[in-house]
Amino acid sequence: MVAGQLGYDLIKELKKDINNEVYAPTSAEMNILDKDRVEEIITTLNPDYIFHCAAYTTVDTAEEECDKCYNINVLGTANIVAAAKQVNAKVIYISTDYVFDGQKEGEYYPEDECKPINIYGHTKYQGEREVINQLHNYLIARISWTFGINGNNFIKTMLRLAENGRKEISVVCDQIGSPSYTVDIVKALVELKGEIGIYHITNEDFCSWYELAKFIFAESGYTIEVHPVTSKEYNAKAKRPLNSKLNKGKIKNKLPHWKDGVKRFLKELKGEK
Repeated sequence: MVAGQLGYDLIKELKKDINNEVYAPTSAEMNILDKDRVEEIITTLNPDYIFHCAAYTTVDTAEEECDKCYNINVLGTANIVAAAKQVNAKVIYISTDYVFDGQKEGEYYPEDECKPINIYGHTKYQGEREVINQLHNYLIARISWTFGINGNNFIKTMLRLAENGRKEISVVCDQIGSPSYTVDIVKALVELKGEIGIYHITNEDFCSWYELAKFIFAESGYTIEVHPVTSKEYNAKAKRPLNSKLNKGKIKNKLPHWKDGVKRFLKELKGEK
């Protein structure tokens, strides 16, 4: 799907190889809830790989739109998997750190038990099970805290607040993860497309949302006072895992440090090369 952050950069990355024939339908062209339409398109194209980037990702809203979130993330995935199975296409399913409950002290490994604590996480985990239970040829890529040029993300939100004249802001300080640049993630996805199993793909090192916000403002030249608040104080509709540290040990070519990714993304936003 071309509307999302990841799909947008993935298409650009795949098209760098002139030998790749890339078909990227919009949700209007291929509604993944329409099983017959999904089957028609996939069996006609007979692809080698299906990068399944379509998802319901609005975490807080998902708590109220449970059915819609389930339909897209689980039933939609089941439709893609069923069609892929018919033509023996490899499915590369994009998952999330939210499949974990965040209670572990160290890093989460791909084989660790999943215990999602919000609707979004539950549905993405169920999507993983659809892939694993029905296919032998698959790659599940768990990503986290993504930012890219196409779509909304935390960095764009922080910059928008700064541009609107905010002088202070409160940001959650007790959730730890890896801010990850979609440009870096898609390069790793393409490199790993021949692998099978579950992989964690994020930029290197970890920080809190509070630390990320401070870094964004410092790099962008804004003077804004950032106040740390706990998840409990912030009181979002959906619970988030406090620990989203994903272990990337299975990846041979490590992604750049998250700070490097943020710097390059800020340049991309400014239109710099």
